[in-house]
Amino acid sequence: MSVPQKFTALPDPEEVFIPLSEEQLAILEAQVEAEQPVATVQSQFNFGWGLMKSNDTDDVKQGINLLTDIFKTVPTRRIECIYYLSLACFKIKEYREATRYIDALLMYEPENKQAVTLKKMIENELAKDSLIGFALVSTAIAATVGVASYFMKRHK
Repeated sequence: MSVPQKFTALPDPEEVFIPLSEEQLAILEAQVEAEQPVATVQSQFNFGWGLMKSNDTDDVKQGINLLTDIFKTVPTRRIECIYYLSLACFKIKEYREATRYIDALLMYEPENKQAVTLKKMIENELAKDSLIGFALVSTAIAATVGVASYFMKRHK
């Protein structure tokens, strides 16, 4: 059994937010279509990554599906796919899923700089979401108390 390759040169997490042009994405899609009935793993991977960089959530999800299929069928690409899947989930704000993927990668490559950076970015977003949730709950409680005290004063 071969040991999966370690990836020290993965793209920076911010790259997922830089979409390809429509022409670039069309070239990647045409490459996959030209190779049918069975496109190469690399062509599928490139197209999946291109879709993940899109500003369209449906494209990102299609890219996730492509890389998930590669993850399931090509063991030598699993570690790489986990990073890209985490990036895509982070992009569409599926932070719990992104955390699950990045934690799996960091178990295998704890020193991977891009993975460590992405983990921190995910944690920051989760912390922001927690603060926003806390603020919303606090506001709702304060409003409820205010309304209740208003009615209690009127009732007296």
